[in-house]
Amino acid sequence: MGCLIFNFVAMSRRNNLVYWWCQVGGWFSYGLTMIFFAFIFDSKPNPVFYPRLGITIVSGILFTHLFRSLIIGFKLRPPFPLQKWWLLVLLFFSVVVFYSLTNSALVEWVGLYDPKIKFSVSTRFFSNLIFDSPMIFIWVSIYYVWHYVQLGRMNEIQKVRLETLVKELELKTIKAHINPHFIFNALNSIRALVDENPERARTAITELSNILRSSMQAEKLETVTLEKELSIVKDYLALETIRFESRLRVVYHIDEDTLDQPVPPMMLQTLVENAIKHGIGKQREGGVVEIWSEFKNDQHQLIIKNTGAIEDDLDIDNSGFGVSSTKNRLALLFGDKANFFIQNTKDHMVEAVVRLPLTANNK
Repeated sequence: MGCLIFNFVAMSRRNNLVYWWCQVGGWFSYGLTMIFFAFIFDSKPNPVFYPRLGITIVSGILFTHLFRSLIIGFKLRPPFPLQKWWLLVLLFFSVVVFYSLTNSALVEWVGLYDPKIKFSVSTRFFSNLIFDSPMIFIWVSIYYVWHYVQLGRMNEIQKVRLETLVKELELKTIKAHINPHFIFNALNSIRALVDENPERARTAITELSNILRSSMQAEKLETVTLEKELSIVKDYLALETIRFESRLRVVYHIDEDTLDQPVPPMMLQTLVENAIKHGIGKQREGGVVEIWSEFKNDQHQLIIKNTGAIEDDLDIDNSGFGVSSTKNRLALLFGDKANFFIQNTKDHMVEAVVRLPLTANNK
């Protein structure tokens, strides 16, 4: 809370400093412009020109600052309800009238006029009203354009922050599904071994503890190296090999240069688990799981192949949590730079293909 208050105060001070720089700088720029045109059209300006210009600048700063205070006080900063437009117009004309009246009164009081061509106060007032009101209008226009630009920038920043928050929440939700899903299947494997082979069950528990330890560390990161992800996969497959015995064969085709490439944690393990559950587990004679990692067409390509077939291609997009979670995570982490698909192959196998963008050191 203290940090928020400090940031708010610091931002307010910075905004006030910017405002005063613009306020004073803008009116003095107006003064320099008037001096420039005075020298162009009149090589010898009237002696009262500079004092009257000074009054115009000072009163301009004071009255536009008053106008700003009224805008803030009546909550007329953008965006504001359309019903309050009449109030803004009323305030504008009130400030213009008082600004012109004050300038006319000061000129009359101080005597800053040429006695030979002296105008009445009322004439000078209407002259100021006509020629000075455009300056207030320009000031108001710049003020509102500035705030609308700032409002647009703040909306964009809020939008980016919201999108980032949504992505973080979606990733955490996906991860929350991945680990319980994996643990449930692993415990089923161990349960099948408890009665028939307690020794192997104890080995399976050790393998599971290694996997859980690795997955808990991976949970803290959005990506891990392929090498770390493969260590989890190998522990998982060692556990499944105990359950399937000779019915499960595993073949690795790993390009060592790809081991330092980033991949979403638990993604490869989830796809391997999917291959065993929907492929090997449904084959009476078992089958083979092949894991490929290589560089292809300036991308890092991962392929998980397994014995089996997808019976209905229309069901590929809805073929389980492994497929849907992989698509969602790749979209959130890499956008359109990554893609994923699953298909039947000519050698009576199913392959899940993931293509990821390369890191800078491998481009």
